[in-house]
Amino acid sequence: MATIPITTRGAEKLKAELHRLKTVDRPGVINAIAEARAQGDLSENAEYDAAKDRQGFIEGRIQEIESKLSASQVIDPTSIDAGGKVVFGATVELEDESTGDAVTYQIVGEDEADLKLGLINVGSPIARALIGKEEGDTAEVQAPGGIKRYEIVGVSYR
Repeated sequence: MATIPITTRGAEKLKAELHRLKTVDRPGVINAIAEARAQGDLSENAEYDAAKDRQGFIEGRIQEIESKLSASQVIDPTSIDAGGKVVFGATVELEDESTGDAVTYQIVGEDEADLKLGLINVGSPIARALIGKEEGDTAEVQAPGGIKRYEIVGVSYR
């Protein structure tokens, strides 16, 4: 299995979710199943079916997170010294060459990506166009509306 890059913040977020699933959600669904069982006939018990479905979802998510964490390579963006190049974990300030709009993105792992927070997936078209470039370079991104050109204004590792 290939390693999955993830920032330290992303790894902590996954660990916190895993802890919540194991200590809160799993015991809660076990109690719900026990209560539904106590009501008698399981063949017509919708609460039992719903609790079993929820249990299946929780167990599946626990396995998924454990798998991701075991295959992940945790990267601390503050310890990166890439000499000003855009790499995984870098925060990049861009200027759209056609509109002059300024945006800032941090390149993160798949599970951390949240465009509203300026966190973009390393596999996204814009991140792929930026990787390896330096401040002052221009990145061309194939967007649904055509090719967009961004000038890299700044690169930082925070």
